[in-house]
Order: sequence, then structure tokens, then C-alpha cells
Amino acid sequence: MGYEEGAPAAMRIGIGLPNTVPGADGTLMIDWARRAEERGFAFVSTIGRVGYPSYDSLTSLAAVAGATSRIGLLTNAVLGPAYADAVLAKIAMTVARLSGERLTLGLGIGARRSDYTPSERAFAGRGRAFDRQLEFLRKAFGGEPVAEGDFPGEKRPVGPPGAEIPLLIGGHSEQAVRRTVAYAAGWTGAGGGPSRAEPMVARVLDAWRAAGRTGDPRLLGLAYFCADAAATDASKGYLRSYYAYSGSHADTIDEGAVRTPARIGAIVDEFAAIGMNELTFAPTVPHLAEVDRLADLVL
Repeated sequence: MGYEEGAPAAMRIGIGLPNTVPGADGTLMIDWARRAEERGFAFVSTIGRVGYPSYDSLTSLAAVAGATSRIGLLTNAVLGPAYADAVLAKIAMTVARLSGERLTLGLGIGARRSDYTPSERAFAGRGRAFDRQLEFLRKAFGGEPVAEGDFPGEKRPVGPPGAEIPLLIGGHSEQAVRRTVAYAAGWTGAGGGPSRAEPMVARVLDAWRAAGRTGDPRLLGLAYFCADAAATDASKGYLRSYYAYSGSHADTIDEGAVRTPARIGAIVDEFAAIGMNELTFAPTVPHLAEVDRLADLVL
């Protein structure tokens, strides 16, 4: 379920796993992914956190890979500098190989110190650490010997051989634009709707073309959703709690969520209108019926 750079741009629609939604259990996660594959979603995605009682992104996708056969797997996004470079490379390469090369690795640096403290990784300087990591991943994914061997001067590849893993870079800074063009297959946006993503789409496209990159970048939008009218309060409560650290920004995220059939259907066209070619709908309630409700509206 790879993505070929240079392929014609067309909206690919995925659905998030409820890996950060309170009340989701392991059975639901697997059933959710299987149902998403049956209904024809292009991929399932995960949200990456460390200092939160959620399911780990890459471990979740490893389990999903064994329970499905076709659907794409996407981290959106793993906090790269919260991992040691070689550890992240090895885990990602393992998931990619075990899944038949279905993995896209979305990466970002995040804004919460609470994700770095339990990882025993530095929060300050995480941008510079991310730049070093991206260069390491480029070499590791290309099969270069990047791990120290058992003898002086010996180096080995860090993971099993296979296809290069496509990267998507998250963030809304000039550094995110630079990293996208230098290292990635494209860019991934956060919550907040098309209006928040639109300026970055233009900047990424301009930089992509200026750098002479061929074809179109992958441009992934994110829409938080709840398709069950009876669960609106629970949906709002989850988002406002999850983003409480950001103050008033939590209002922006909540107000950007789509919770009616009309808004859910319209958001696809709105993201497409600003030039985005992929969209993931991130769930806000842990109800398996949400997969079918969403599929009926957007597929």
C-alpha cells in the first residue's frame, strides 16, 4: 500500500485508530483496523504521545499489520526526538518489513515537555536533535551501516533490508518546510481545519518546486470527527482535555472538529480545495460504529 512519488494527486482518505481516546481497548483497536480495511479506507493512522495513557503508535501498527493485509499504516505523528535514533529506525524498519512495506512514518517534535521527561530525552534543543535524527534515518532506511559493531571500526545496518520508508514531517514552522523538502515524501498538518493548514500548504509547495523535487508532495490533513450525534459531549470533552495544556488553542481544535453529516462530507472538499491530497479523520469517541458511519459519509 505504498505511495509513488510523482503519482497524480488524488484525495486518499484514512481513519485514525482511537489509540489516544479514553475507553479504547486492544480488541477495539484491532476490530477498528479490520473494519476500516473492509470499508475501503486507504490507511489507518495513529497519534503519537509518550506522557499520556495511550497506545504506542508503532506497536499499535505492528499489531494492526498482523490483523490486516492491505490497508496502509501511518504514524501521525511519532515524536522523533523522544526516541534514540537507532531505536526508532529499528522499530520502524521492523514494522515496515512485517507489514509488507505498508508503513509511512509521520514524524514531528511536539510541543509538550511532558512527552520528553519520561523518555529521558532533552526537550530543549529537540529541533536540532530532529535534524540529526532525520539524517540518521535517511542512512538507516537506505541500508547504510550506521550501528557500531562488535569490533573497533566495525559498523552494521541497524534494521532488516527492504524498501525505503516514506516520511511525512509535521509542524507549522519554516524548519518544518525545510525538513519536508530535504527528507520527506510530504507534510502532515495538525488539527484546526483547512484554514490552519492552508498557509503551510502554499509554503511547502513553493519550497518543493524551488528545490527541484519531482511530482507532488504528499499533503496530509487531519480532521477530528464524531459521527454520532449522541456522543457530541464526550467528543468535545476528550478534545478539550487532550489539548488543555495549550490554553485557548484547545478551543480552536474543538471548533475545527466535524460532528454533523454535512460538515463531515464538506471537509473533504475543503481540504482538497487548498491542495491537500490526503486526509485522515481522527476519532474522538471509542465506538466501533464510527468506522461505518464515517465510511458511509466520505467513501
